[in-house]
Amino acid sequence: MHRDNSWLSWAGVGAGLLLGLCETSSASRSAQAPLPVRETYAALPGVRIWYGDTGGNGVPVVLIHAATGSSRVWENQLPAFTAAGYRVVAYDRRGFGRSVIDPAGVQPGTGADDLLALVDQLGIDRLHLIGTAAGGGIALDFALSFPQRLRSLVVANAVGGVQDEDYLELGQRIRPAPRFDALPPDFRELGPSYRAANPGGTQRWLELEHTSRPQGSPPPAQTTRNRITFALLEEIKVPTLLLTGDADLYAPPAVLRLFAARIKNSESVVVPEAGHSTYWERPEIFNRTVLEFIRKH
Repeated sequence: MHRDNSWLSWAGVGAGLLLGLCETSSASRSAQAPLPVRETYAALPGVRIWYGDTGGNGVPVVLIHAATGSSRVWENQLPAFTAAGYRVVAYDRRGFGRSVIDPAGVQPGTGADDLLALVDQLGIDRLHLIGTAAGGGIALDFALSFPQRLRSLVVANAVGGVQDEDYLELGQRIRPAPRFDALPPDFRELGPSYRAANPGGTQRWLELEHTSRPQGSPPPAQTTRNRITFALLEEIKVPTLLLTGDADLYAPPAVLRLFAARIKNSESVVVPEAGHSTYWERPEIFNRTVLEFIRKH
């Protein structure tokens, strides 16, 4: 059953739960020892995918980054999720970060197929999948294609790749091209409260965004396995958490509600004073909320 949780309803629920575990401010990160993350390449069709894997015997959690990032952006999540006992895998999608495309290989494939090939190579059967922004669209496509591989699904700040005509028209109303695309990436993807309060974090986010695409080249235009529509989303039976920020310019709360109405086995959370990068802007809330959700499944 779908449950729509406003931030007010979450504020008093488990407020102290996992707080020490999930505190991921810049100050606390600086005091933490480096995590023992194994980083290397996985040879997949047409690409060498760079990934990090914390290993261990914990239940696997896989993180999919946005179009403005790479596996490096999860620095606020790795300590909390690993400390909670999970095996965490974060990877650079095809055309991003340190992944290397073989120009003579098979291209472009789909993001869901790349993810399936990676987890198969890592010997991962069932996993919790967390995707943010464009990574959330891949996560939805994976859930529609390979539901038997998922324990739960978290889709954060995502437009979702839905192709219904009225939804595409809605997108043009709230993000009119080309004016919206001409905005600086930090203006589009970080909320005003965060940019006002955390100039250092904004600069760090921009540094990671600048290194997210090799030599500034555009990533390959991967398709999806499914033509995603709201009617198709009704087929998702995997326990799903939908999350967005109240200042998200791409997926504001009104858009989140469209997804929540279709994905019946879902919960939804709106995070206050956050834009399109909730995992980065409000990591303590993001981590606590996601960990509480996946622990139930």
